[in-house]
Amino acid sequence: MDVLSLEHEVGAWDSVLLDPLTEDSFIANLHMRYKRDHIYTYIGNVLVSVNPYKKLALYSPDVARAYLCHGPHQLPPHVYASAACAYRFLRDRHEDQCVVVSGESGAGKTEAARLVLAFLSAAAAAAAAAASAAAIRERLVQSAPLLEAFGNAKTYRNDNSSRFGKYLDIEFDYKGDPLGGTITNYLLEKSRVTSHAPGERNFHIFYQLLTGADIHLLKQLKLQRNLDNYSFLRNSNNRCHGPDSIDDRHDFQVTRRAMDMLGFMQDEVMSVFKIVASVLKLGNITFVPTNNIDGTEGCTVNNDYELYDVCELLGTEQGALQTALTSRTLLPGTVSGTDDGEEPVTAELSAGEATHARDALCKALYSRLFTWLVTRINDSTKVKRYGRRKVLGILDVYGFEVFDKNGFEQLIINFCNEKLHQVVVEMALREEQEEYVREGLEWTHIDFFNNSAICSLIEKNSHGLLSLLDEEGLRTDEQFLSRLSQGPAGQRPELLATASNSGNNLPPNCFRLKHFAGTVTYNVTGFVEKNNDILPRDLSQSMYRCEHPLLKTLFPEGNPKRSTLKRPASTGAQFKISLSALVRSVTSKTPHYVRCVKPNELKQPRIFEMALVAHQVRYLGLVETVRVRRAGFCHRQTYSSFLSRYHMLSPHTWPHWAGTPVEGVSYLVRDLPIPSGEFAFGRTKIFVRSPRSIYELEEFRLVRLEDLAVLIQKVWRGYRDRQLFLLKRRSQIIIASAWKSWRECRFGVSFKGRRHLWCLYRVAREEYRILKRRKQIEWAVSVIQRHYVCWKRRQFLLRLSRLLPPESESPTYRDWPPCPRRLADTSLLLRRLHHKWRCHKYRLKFDQTARNRMREKVTASIIFKERKASYPRSVSHPFLGDYVRLRQNVQWKKTCVETNDQYVVFADIINKITRSSGKFVPILFVLSTSSMLILDQRTLQIKYRVPAAEIYRLSLSPYIDDVAVFHVRALSPSSDASHQNIPGCLFQSDLGKKKGDFIFQTGHVIEIVTKLFLVIQNAVGKPPEVNISTEFEANFGQQTVLFTFKCLGMPEVPPGQIRIVRKANKMEVLL
Repeated sequence: MDVLSLEHEVGAWDSVLLDPLTEDSFIANLHMRYKRDHIYTYIGNVLVSVNPYKKLALYSPDVARAYLCHGPHQLPPHVYASAACAYRFLRDRHEDQCVVVSGESGAGKTEAARLVLAFLSAAAAAAAAAASAAAIRERLVQSAPLLEAFGNAKTYRNDNSSRFGKYLDIEFDYKGDPLGGTITNYLLEKSRVTSHAPGERNFHIFYQLLTGADIHLLKQLKLQRNLDNYSFLRNSNNRCHGPDSIDDRHDFQVTRRAMDMLGFMQDEVMSVFKIVASVLKLGNITFVPTNNIDGTEGCTVNNDYELYDVCELLGTEQGALQTALTSRTLLPGTVSGTDDGEEPVTAELSAGEATHARDALCKALYSRLFTWLVTRINDSTKVKRYGRRKVLGILDVYGFEVFDKNGFEQLIINFCNEKLHQVVVEMALREEQEEYVREGLEWTHIDFFNNSAICSLIEKNSHGLLSLLDEEGLRTDEQFLSRLSQGPAGQRPELLATASNSGNNLPPNCFRLKHFAGTVTYNVTGFVEKNNDILPRDLSQSMYRCEHPLLKTLFPEGNPKRSTLKRPASTGAQFKISLSALVRSVTSKTPHYVRCVKPNELKQPRIFEMALVAHQVRYLGLVETVRVRRAGFCHRQTYSSFLSRYHMLSPHTWPHWAGTPVEGVSYLVRDLPIPSGEFAFGRTKIFVRSPRSIYELEEFRLVRLEDLAVLIQKVWRGYRDRQLFLLKRRSQIIIASAWKSWRECRFGVSFKGRRHLWCLYRVAREEYRILKRRKQIEWAVSVIQRHYVCWKRRQFLLRLSRLLPPESESPTYRDWPPCPRRLADTSLLLRRLHHKWRCHKYRLKFDQTARNRMREKVTASIIFKERKASYPRSVSHPFLGDYVRLRQNVQWKKTCVETNDQYVVFADIINKITRSSGKFVPILFVLSTSSMLILDQRTLQIKYRVPAAEIYRLSLSPYIDDVAVFHVRALSPSSDASHQNIPGCLFQSDLGKKKGDFIFQTGHVIEIVTKLFLVIQNAVGKPPEVNISTEFEANFGQQTVLFTFKCLGMPEVPPGQIRIVRKANKMEVLL
């Protein structure tokens, strides 16, 4: 612990103390400290970290505890100090915090973010004792090695380079205990799965699996330990696998342990490894060109054994996967531009196209597996309880990259860094200086490089680089480059583009972009394809059909029931949206910056390349940050909030301040033992110069709060003890008074002397014996009474069970044994419970058909009970549905396939009442799950077909007649066109407008209306209106007719029969 002292620091531990301050002195100070392994340096509250490329003894639990117990600038600079400051602000101030780790590739961002997470876990462990909190901490820590195994790789610049962006939000409760966390990932570099530069490596998990898995696991995955057996791993530099660089065997054990700690089941782990093995095996599949009879080029799989292994791992048929890889199905409309009567066309792929399809499948498999892993980790670490809590975010994104050949992935990575740098510059330099001027403080403007123009050039909606890639007619990379040279390249000096035939110094098919960290030349080859990122539908459907448990989740678009052909959002558009959300999240929190610097390109310790470090210092704006921090302030707060937080530190402002906040703050600052030069008063805010002053304020506040807490405890304990004393005093007075009164009444005179005291003792002993005897009798009576009551309850229940006959288990049995008057309420409750129990037992005997019939009967009761006179006679008759056995009719089976009405709900020959004369016409009425059909009873020809969604009301009379009117919705011209191709549809042409509503008469009217009610409810999601009235209107095409039901008891009308009379716009039904 002696090492943790500012006295042992070399050079300036805070760059604000440098004098003179120049770029050379700043870099020299970093170099001096780097040689002594002092890799951290402050710039006010900003931390600069230089990658040491070796293990340092700076991260023990004792060191973490020391930084947790000390404030900023009390111990040497450390990443733990920045994490402790963020944690302390979140816990004490209840404000959302964010640790932003930035720098170029190889600067040590991933390690710094991992150390921040480890410190937060240790800090929470020191404050929490609950087992659930410990489990959450361990899961959050273990998420890092798992994501690094699947998302990191070795590049030229970094042995553990993050090939994805990661933002971790950790939620804390009011005590500072972690409740859970959420990880957001940004654009995995999936092209690395199929190709990477010589000397670099693929993702770590491939090497970990082949090197660290036991022989039994490799045999299950159909893998071999030799890396050279796999095409996707052959370009890797073999020296990377040595013990001096990366220990894949040890890392595999760490990955497995992380999966176990995160709650992965054994079958989930095996499913993940099977997909990883399938990607490796797919990479070995090669294709041989063939010539077809029609002169086109096709191909076949050269090594069927590799394809067989892949099919075994994914659980699919070899022929289906081979067809998806070597052919493509062209949907109607893609061949001739229209889809009128076209059938899907299958076209064979050439060997090159099949290889391209194989690579696309490999990239989709791996990237979607990575997204699933992030989702699975979030399920394991998410907050189980609802409510808004304080959040601490850790941002670790890819570093800025410049390679010999830079593609679409490098543009996205560098754009992310460009945007993050813009946010840091805006918050740390521009907004801070503008606030000083706005608050009226004396300030000399400090110039800095603003990269807003570059960000706008990339993300602008109309003419930005990513917007050009999303244009409709853009299909080739050459078109994109030409469009780029005609648009932004001719208007912005930051962009230089050239076509393949230009004669300037740019390589062919390239454009050059001037980033904040330097100029990068991008090759546009593959830009359009990687931006669209569309997986052929044949491959998606093939993956969806696999028996592998994860593939249906990974490829939902492969579901044949999903008929949408909408083009998904492009990669660039998705990344812009997610990056905008990230920027909003970061800017809404209090930031803490860790700026990482790479000392050399060789990734070796003790080497400090001045030119390389100077370039990073320059584009990161570190010297400008030092100038702003030296002349500016580290903390600002409105007067009212500052006074509300620290008003207990001054006798003038405690407990209440009645004046203006500015005056209260001035009194408060005057009473503090902190130099007045540490504070500056603005128009609306007070500014504090150094972080140490903020820490001292918090320490003073903590001590004062402890004193106030002790004062509250002291006053409360005094009040509580005084109330107890007063209670005892009142009790003693009452007892003494009662004793004196009893003594006077019992003996008449007051007694004095020992003799009289002995008499009083004997009297008291006798009274005590009597009281004790009385208490024993009362206790015995209560015990006997309690047991008697229990016995009576048991006797009542046993008598009740004996008196209930066996037929009482039927729900229709209504008798119930009598009971004593005192148990009437209990008997009523038992009767209700018994009825529920026997109803439940009765329902358990139902099969699916009986359940459906019971549902229909219950629905009929809800609709018609006490509303329709003919309802009671229908209760005892079951609803059969198909009264004419239409389902077995051969001609109907052919017809229903064309109209998609295979499922018949009701079929019977009923009477259709004509609109003009009211005559009865026998027809075959069919009700399916989707429509109502009227057929000729002899030929089964469809006369009318009405979709269930078009029937909106059902009308009946309350009498015993069997007439029902089905109201059909009038169609708009647009809906007419949508139904023209449906055979036998009512709405073909103008029939819908002419025919209107239907009138039927049948003895099964209750059943028809009930079934139609349920069909319409299932079709549209809400029940139709059921109108039961003696008068209602009906639409007869071009006119509206008033229906009237009259019960006259006419002699010419037999009982149960009806007569219908049509009079102009009225139709009377006489009963």
